[in-house]
Amino acid sequence: MIRTVDALTHVDALFDGNMLNMQKWESYMGNLYPDAVRLLKEDVESCLAGGEYTFEKDFLPVICAVKGHEALPVLRENFARAVTGLNERIREALHCTLDADIVLYLGLCNAAGWVTELGGRRVILLGAEKILELSWYHQDALYGLIYHELGHIYQDQHGVLHRECTGGERFIWQLFTEGVAMHAEQLLVGKRDYFHQDRDGWQNWCRANLRLIAEDFDRDLPSMTRENQRYFGDWVDYRGHGDVGYYLGEVFVQYCLKQYALEELILLNADKVTALWRAYLRTLT
Repeated sequence: MIRTVDALTHVDALFDGNMLNMQKWESYMGNLYPDAVRLLKEDVESCLAGGEYTFEKDFLPVICAVKGHEALPVLRENFARAVTGLNERIREALHCTLDADIVLYLGLCNAAGWVTELGGRRVILLGAEKILELSWYHQDALYGLIYHELGHIYQDQHGVLHRECTGGERFIWQLFTEGVAMHAEQLLVGKRDYFHQDRDGWQNWCRANLRLIAEDFDRDLPSMTRENQRYFGDWVDYRGHGDVGYYLGEVFVQYCLKQYALEELILLNADKVTALWRAYLRTLT
């Protein structure tokens, strides 16, 4: 069963003036899930380890912008709409049930949405600070964001989401899991070509440059790291565009679905997914 929490009711109380009070934030997160503070701080520290970003310059201004943000009430209203009747929608589109919490909260710029485990439950964390920064608070985008994370929950609870991988295979697996989540998102939305990232011609550009994206992705694999990858995230830049890995992943999964039913696909091991990736590349030459 999906449970939902809007944890933004008293978000202004986490600030002293216009500055985030970290002690108050830690108490706030600890009340939601006791192990959340450690998890989110470790995630931030891993992002900062590369030296390209600083918390004060790149993260804190985004967090502090939440206080008094004119779109905050819109975000909360659309969140309430998006989660209404969600269990029924999942049964209709994915023919199964999912068990998770969906929490709209103030984070540390960890992500607009991510799946983790807290308090012994699978949890979808929706970071208000990133959603507002990206203008993903509109109803259509918020539906897509929530549905995408539910796609990860689907693979986790009815297939295998995490596999032990090494080297470039880790990113082929990430491409695969993001593609599965994009496909589930489209099923839940009810629109085959839906991408919540599609703004300012993003999908058209990705479609026109698909072969280039795929070849660059494959070429980057031997040296790809979390810090230098340029395919997953709004903050990365691939030839002037972000998030192109989500488009490539969805197209790759559509190729895989020609050979496997979705229920079978989400059970494949990493070696098989890598072999499918190699076969898909050959179709582009």
